[in-house]
Parts: sequence; C-alpha cells; structure tokens
Amino acid sequence: MLQYPLLWVTVMLPIALGVVAWPLKSRSGLHALTYLSAASLLAPLLIVVAMYAAGVLEAGSLVDPLYFNLTRYSIGTIALGIDGLSAPVIIGLSIVTAFVAVYSIKYMETRIAEMKEAGESPPSFGTYILLYDIFAATMLGLAYSTNLVEFYVFLEGSLISSFLLIAFYGYGDRRRISLLYFVWTHIGAVVFLTGALYLGFLVHSFNYLSVVNGQLVSVGSVEYIGPSAATIIAALLLFGLFVKMAVFGVHMWLPYAHAEAPTPISALLSPNLIGLAGYAIARFVIPLFPTQMVDWRDFLLGLAFTTIIYAGLVSLRQTDFKRFLAYSSISQMGYMLLGLATLNAYGISGAMLIYLSHAIGKALLFTTAGVFITEAHGLRDIGKMGGLARRYPLVAALALFGFMNLTGLPPSIGMWSEIYIVLGVVKSLLFINMATIVGISLLLIVALTVTASYSFITMRRVFYGQPRSKIEAAEKVDSFKLSMLAIAIFSVIFFLAINPITAGLSAAVTHVVLLSGLGGGA
Repeated sequence: MLQYPLLWVTVMLPIALGVVAWPLKSRSGLHALTYLSAASLLAPLLIVVAMYAAGVLEAGSLVDPLYFNLTRYSIGTIALGIDGLSAPVIIGLSIVTAFVAVYSIKYMETRIAEMKEAGESPPSFGTYILLYDIFAATMLGLAYSTNLVEFYVFLEGSLISSFLLIAFYGYGDRRRISLLYFVWTHIGAVVFLTGALYLGFLVHSFNYLSVVNGQLVSVGSVEYIGPSAATIIAALLLFGLFVKMAVFGVHMWLPYAHAEAPTPISALLSPNLIGLAGYAIARFVIPLFPTQMVDWRDFLLGLAFTTIIYAGLVSLRQTDFKRFLAYSSISQMGYMLLGLATLNAYGISGAMLIYLSHAIGKALLFTTAGVFITEAHGLRDIGKMGGLARRYPLVAALALFGFMNLTGLPPSIGMWSEIYIVLGVVKSLLFINMATIVGISLLLIVALTVTASYSFITMRRVFYGQPRSKIEAAEKVDSFKLSMLAIAIFSVIFFLAINPITAGLSAAVTHVVLLSGLGGGA
C-alpha cells in the first residue's frame, strides 16, 4: 500500500489545473497550464512503470492509503487501486490523454478562431482545458475504482464533460449531435445504475474489489442472491455497458458523436471512453456473474463477430475520414468483446491489450484527421484526398503505424493483443464439435480480413495515388506532430517490453478466472 495518496492526486491535480486555467486570458499562461496538465496526466504511467519494475503487479496490487469506509451505509469501501488487469488500461489512458492535451493547443486555438470568424461566441480555451482535464481525470478514476457507486460517479463525470466539449466546440449540428450523445449514453448509464442499485440492495455493498491486507481482491460471485435476481442484474449491467461500448444494435450514436466532436475529444472518446465499458465487463461483470456469462457465451461470441464484420464493412463505405474512424472503433470494440466472451485468461488478457493497442492506434488516426482539418482547410472527404504522403511524410508514417496497431502488425503492441485474442478463441473451442470449430475459425478469418481491408484500403486512398485536390499545405514538424510521434513511440516500447504487462495480466486474470470457477489460467 502507498504511503501517500498518489492515485487521488493523479485524479484531482489535472482538475485543479483546469480550474486555474478556466478564467485565464493569457495565451502563454494557458499554454503553460496545458503542458502542466499533460505532465500530471503522465503521472499514472510513471506509477505503473515503477510497479512493473519492482515486480509488484506480478504478485499483487497497489492501493491508495486514502479510502472511505462506508460499510455502515451498505455502500462498501470507496478506494482507488491498480492491479495487473487495470494497468494496461491506465497506461493507454495516461499516454493518450497527456499527449493529446499537447496536441490540443494548436488544434483548439484554430477551432476557436474559426468559430469566431463564423460569428459564433465559443467558450474560451481555458474552459476547454477545464473540461478536458475533468474528462481525462474521471476516465482515470474509472480505471482505479473498486466500487460500483464510485465507478458510476466517475462515469457521469466523463459523460457530462465530454457532452459539453461536443456541444461547445463540435462541428455540424453540434447541439443536436451532443444531445443525441447525451441521451444514448445516459440511457446506458441509467440501465447500468438500475442493475447496480438492485445488486447493492440485495448484498448491502457495491464493492467489486475488496482491500485485504493492503491488496485488491475480487469479491467473487454473488450468485447466492438467487438465479433470477442474478440474471436480471447481469443483464442490466451488460446492456448498460454495451451502449457505452457501442456494440452492434446499440451503436447508432457513436458515428455521429465521434465524427462531429472536436478531434482531440474524438481521440479520447473513441479509443479510451468506449473501451472502459469492456474493461468493466472484465473487472466486475464476469467475476460477479460467471454462470450467466457462461450461459450467454454463444450469444456474446455471435454479437462480437457481428460487430467486427458489420462495422468493418460499413466503414469501407464512408467518405468522411472521421466517420470512417468512428465505424472502425465499433469494429475494434467487437474484438474486445470477442476476447471477453471466451471467458478464459488468454481472451480476457487479449481484451485488455486490445484496449491499449486501440487507444494508441486510434489516437494516432484521429490526430491524423485533425492535422488535415487544421492545416488543409477542413479536409475530411476521403474522395478529395490521395497523394498526401508526399506533403505529409511523417503524418503518413504515423497513420500507417496507427493502422498497424489495429491490424496487429509488429512492431506495434497490437500484434500481442491479436495473438492473445486468437489464443483465447482457440482455447474456447477445445472439446467442441468439429462443425463449431470450423464455423468460428472461418468467422475469425473473415473478421481479420475485413480489418486489414478497411485499414490498408483507406491508407492507400488517403496517402497514395494521385492527389484528388489541390493542397498547398506542407508538413511542418512542430509540437502538433511531435505529440503524435510520442504516442507511436510508446507503442513500440510496450511492444518490446511486453513481458511485465502480460505477467501482471496473467496474475490478475487467472485469479479472476479461477475465483469465478471458469477454468485454468493462461
């Protein structure tokens, strides 16, 4: 256990810096506070790296010493912690939120100036910093959380701040689209909250992790509440999280919200926020309700493949670059669900690695879209692109690396996520009849082919071939591009240093799998 409340500091410090930035008018002062915010958002990464170096996550966890025991109120304990399961999620959040904050300086100053030229009166850059920091910090809080009440409070903070960012600074009919985003995500939140409250009423606690001797321990199955109640609660929690995750059938809100959000927010919404729903399934739905998850495994596998293939094919039809990226995010969430649906240690570990690889890859691709929006007069139409690698060689290389993360090619960490997902699927097929093995294997081949197709066809359409419009802008390497480069470098670092990550994952996920009675570990 820590001696000082560092985890609480990493949540509260960015928000405090945002509050300081809010009333400021000085351009240099706002830039300085943005860099300070970025530095504070990198702190969780440093904590996790130190834990890996010390071998803490291979056998245990880290718990913040500041916690609130509300057991007498039937709430449980409000605490923050990190273990091997949450560590890849925290890494992805820390890297992307920190460097996208730096990226935001040029992008948002340009966006606010455009809005003023159009006769609008957008909130100041200081307001943007405040909302951005709240959004980033509350997502970190979600990954640290140990209690459903705590999780829901952080979830609401992330949803409200992102809603305001879209409403204030988005594109197109941003007020209608932000309202669409707000309504859909809060439908999911209310359904989730209903299940959580029902669970808390029955078990007199909202804990999904307990602190025992300074370590995080899963509370395990709560199916003693009865099969009917357990099924209802599990269904409510899953449906609420599926809306957040934007899986097939409840995905309709995502292409609108993520395409029209300001690009730095798209770079956080698409890889980071929606993936936290998948993390929540691994963190508490599977351990709390293993029997229901086994009963629904075939449905979940089918839903995962449908999401991957449907969204991947629809993305190929998109002409707007950001809308294409939004649909590809839905497809990537299908992979995350596929790993979770295997209900074994390989698949669940792969799902957490998908979070990290998708966070990095999609952040690179959304920031690529933002470069063209900012420097090429709002260029978003893929049909008007082509040949951009000649003017933007560095951006083209970073976009290619982003697609490599999505498709699982080395030296991106996406390779490891794909390997673990495939291993999880293979393990789940053992001792099943031959027809099922052949069918799922074919679906997996189709899914991987669709992902490679939409990635590299779009790469070719955007960056190679003959230019389809006259673009005078040329690449200038500045903090705008260097922040993107830093994100890509971290993907290579973690590709090479994968052993500590997988060791921590194996320890945490095997504990969850064995505790849930789902079988052996990886």
